[in-house]
Amino acid sequence: MLRVMKKSDYDLLTNEIISAAIEVHRELGPGLLESVYEACLVEELRKKNLYVE
Repeated sequence: MLRVMKKSDYDLLTNEIISAAIEVHRELGPGLLESVYEACLVEELRKKNLYVE
């Protein structure tokens, strides 16, 4: 069953995603292929128990 998300839910989710992206970039630094950042971001999001497809 799908649940309707409120704006505050979207705000929390957005903050989680952005903080994960910042963490990945801090750890890896600039200059890598996008696919490397993507793979690491997926792992970081999964650590936060977020579903990633």
